[in-house]
Amino acid sequence: MPSTPAPLARIVQGSGPGLLLAHGAGGSARDNWGPLLPDLAVHRTVVAPDYPGSGDSPFEPGGPTLDDLAERLVATADAEGLDTFDLAGYSLGAAVAVRIATRHPERVRSLLLLAGVAGGSARMRLLSELIVDLGERPDDLARLVLTVVLGGTWVDALPAEQLAGLLEALKSPLSDGFRQQFRLAAEADVRAELGAIAMPTLVVGTAEDMLVPPSQHRLLAEGIPGARYVRLSSGHLPVVEALPELRGVVMEFVKGLDEG
Repeated sequence: MPSTPAPLARIVQGSGPGLLLAHGAGGSARDNWGPLLPDLAVHRTVVAPDYPGSGDSPFEPGGPTLDDLAERLVATADAEGLDTFDLAGYSLGAAVAVRIATRHPERVRSLLLLAGVAGGSARMRLLSELIVDLGERPDDLARLVLTVVLGGTWVDALPAEQLAGLLEALKSPLSDGFRQQFRLAAEADVRAELGAIAMPTLVVGTAEDMLVPPSQHRLLAEGIPGARYVRLSSGHLPVVEALPELRGVVMEFVKGLDEG
């Protein structure tokens, strides 16, 4: 018999209705959602798991599928006593969130998709594969991240000293799950599932995103019946580049759910 996977490490904060968070490829719950957690925890019991090989979750060989991650996140919600929950996904996590919403629609009250992967982009697949290949070349990978992941307007506005410090910081060791997760991001495709989503949905696009391009975000918004679309002037990391604007959009959505 196959062994039961180990529970995922997770951040749990706050009180009230549940909110399950799915992070992006190569990130972690704290990397991708950390600055928003204090505000969200005022209104929700926030459960933010780390994928295998990210954050505090140990690496698991073989590589996850979208189904694997979706079920592991739902199991984490179960472990924290969340029968139903709002659900938010960032980047690859948006595809994971779509898979959860279509496999467990009775559990998901609402959906928020941030800079999300829809699938079907040959350019994004090639870029994800390049990022995996550059994992052994930290100098080159750091330069690629600065020019593709972060928005051009934000990068161009950095003083030279701060830019050099950021470039150096980006050479830090990769998470153990980095390559697995970027390979999954290259392959993920949830376009055929979008029409079945019936819960209130907000799609947040990032206008200067060159990693997961705005066309992917629009596919999510156009494919989900009744979804609302908001665009931020940011690259792929709005939590770094446009935090006040991102916080405002996310908290307006969360509070609106309570008022509705």
